[in-house]
Amino acid sequence: MEVKVLNISGKETGAKVQLPEGIFGIEPNDHAIYLDVKQYLANQRQGTHKSKQRNEIAGSTRKLYKQKGTGGARAGSIKSPLFNGGGRIFGPQPRDYSFKLNKKLKELARKSALSYKAQGNSILVLEDFNFETPKTKNFLNLLSALNSSNEKTLVVLAEGNENVYLASRNLPKAKVVVASDLNTYDVLDAAKLVLTTGSVKTLEEALAK
Repeated sequence: MEVKVLNISGKETGAKVQLPEGIFGIEPNDHAIYLDVKQYLANQRQGTHKSKQRNEIAGSTRKLYKQKGTGGARAGSIKSPLFNGGGRIFGPQPRDYSFKLNKKLKELARKSALSYKAQGNSILVLEDFNFETPKTKNFLNLLSALNSSNEKTLVVLAEGNENVYLASRNLPKAKVVVASDLNTYDVLDAAKLVLTTGSVKTLEEALAK
């Protein structure tokens, strides 16, 4: 798949880049995508939810009243889950939600997500760029030139660039990532995928096997 290379003004540079068919032109595997996205979202969970059981509640353990003769139900402790302020039965406990996926499956998921974007003509390729200063206005001008101001846009760089990252940080619909950190969820979550010529090479080296 051949794509024209643009500059940060949104104009064609005259150059073209070939997006590898083995990465951007495969038959997408929906189940691989599902598993990879599920793992990504599971890994975002802190798992710090916690409620106190009756043995953790602060309170007296003495018997509230005599066993018989009151006309009410028998009760042994104020910490019983039946009373207000008592422990909770089978409440949430801290846990780790992460799980393992094979490397091959994760690669297939990323290729599938990239192929979906290619099928939808949602991929743009920019020449490698940099901002002299980390100003949000610079990134807004870039999005405007690419007609992406009102769309979720994922910009993929070949390597870390602090000025570009800082310029995008305050924009809720824009995200900047490095090609080596690209994940399936971010690709699918974005309406438009903006690759630099350097990031295309990085992706090809990492996924073209």
